[in-house]
Amino acid sequence: MSKKVIIIGAGLGGLSTAVRLAVDGFDVTVLEKGERIGGKLNIRKGNGFTFDTGPSILTMPWVLEKLFDSAGRNINNYMTIERIEPQWRTFFEDGKVIDVSSDLPTMLDEIRGLSEKDANGFFDYLAYCSRMYEYSMKSFYSKSISGLNDLRTMHSLKELLAMDPTKSMDMATRKFFESKHLRQLFNFLVMYVGSSPYHAPAILSQLAHVQLGLGIYYVDGGMYKIAEGIGQLLDELGVEVRLNTPVKEILATEKKATGVVLESGDVLHADIIVSNLEAIPAHKTLLNKIVGAHKTVNEMEKFIPSVSGLVLLLGVNRTYDHLAHHNFFFSRDPEREFHQIFNEGKPADDPTIYIGISAKSDGTHSPVGKENLFVLTHVPPLKEGQDWSQFTEGYRELVLAKLERMGVTNLSSSIEFEHQFTPNTLKDLYGANGGSIYGVAADRKKNGGFRIANRSKLLNNLYFVGGSTHPGGGVPMVTLSGQLTADAIVEDTGIKRTVKKNIG
Repeated sequence: MSKKVIIIGAGLGGLSTAVRLAVDGFDVTVLEKGERIGGKLNIRKGNGFTFDTGPSILTMPWVLEKLFDSAGRNINNYMTIERIEPQWRTFFEDGKVIDVSSDLPTMLDEIRGLSEKDANGFFDYLAYCSRMYEYSMKSFYSKSISGLNDLRTMHSLKELLAMDPTKSMDMATRKFFESKHLRQLFNFLVMYVGSSPYHAPAILSQLAHVQLGLGIYYVDGGMYKIAEGIGQLLDELGVEVRLNTPVKEILATEKKATGVVLESGDVLHADIIVSNLEAIPAHKTLLNKIVGAHKTVNEMEKFIPSVSGLVLLLGVNRTYDHLAHHNFFFSRDPEREFHQIFNEGKPADDPTIYIGISAKSDGTHSPVGKENLFVLTHVPPLKEGQDWSQFTEGYRELVLAKLERMGVTNLSSSIEFEHQFTPNTLKDLYGANGGSIYGVAADRKKNGGFRIANRSKLLNNLYFVGGSTHPGGGVPMVTLSGQLTADAIVEDTGIKRTVKKNIG
């Protein structure tokens, strides 16, 4: 008889775990409290505008391809993935505009316009970032690991030292670039995982290889097509996905999870439980009656939440022809910005602002002659008991004023549809710790850049997936967390892995 698995939460981590375990013959049920699958990867529509409400940039598409391959499916039959160029258009306070491109001659010309010396060292930087990525492919991206001891078994001492464990990402960037514009631009890539370049380990410099070497992508029809495609695959695999089904409690006896209690009062039993709810909130809520849960939370204090965000979904009655699909409006002083957010725990007074306009690549996402602006500004996670509503209106005005000053003219008067997400919204909708967007922040001094282990220390058959766990936040990482966790479950249960032939 196949083992029964209950997965709590239908974010990408939970969904990818469900796919892999279903392929290996487990009896899988996914319980989702919301009305749709996808978690933070979601969708909202209004007045003819369509918005992806969470991730807007896809990197490392091989992670998704690997997931579908494991089920013997071709991902191209479920979604259309397109490369985006330019990758980013970046605007600086001094009026400088840089297009980030994976076409290296084009990128080299952009860099040469700032610094001939930096252009000469650009390929050395790319080689360094590529090595960091290859080290991660050997360990972080290949297996569920919980810390330095696991890493030591997968790398030689020479490789461990080559990862520059004593350096921050900013230190690595400064080694290759003199231009303040380039330092700020390449440092900011670490916001793919919601961390500070002054705190994050140098190995995350690999994000430059992920961006420039592997490319960034968009899914035709919107990023939510990823969730829909995986949902279709789960249906084909016979996985039961129950929506509008919040879980109240995880049941356990003698270090073993036995099932869950739903908010409705129903009890469902299982041999294995996987939580896509972040690990720390899960211990405070679903596991709070289990002996040792409070102690485990204290042990996880080093895993601080990543940044949260103020999101403005703006449907505007005009087009901004000078903007690209992805745009960043940088702060004047990045060190001050990151210090305020990460050290002082307060919203930056001059924040970097992202605008994603999917209508630039997909005309179905806005009415003709209009555009859908996804405006994201990173802010600190909520402190205990904090309500972000005291900041919302004032910070919204600050953001709009900065954008208008930096060339997004008459933005405020052009808005005809608006919806907001705040840290409180993210916490309430997704149970995110402090309303974090990317799970746990990578901090080389506090947690060595590691995330929470996928295997629970509290219960033998409980596992965690998602942005707070190994290998981290963002679409590829949370999807990979599900796959690596499924590998761990197969290893722990001794079940022989099923290899599916591709059926197209």
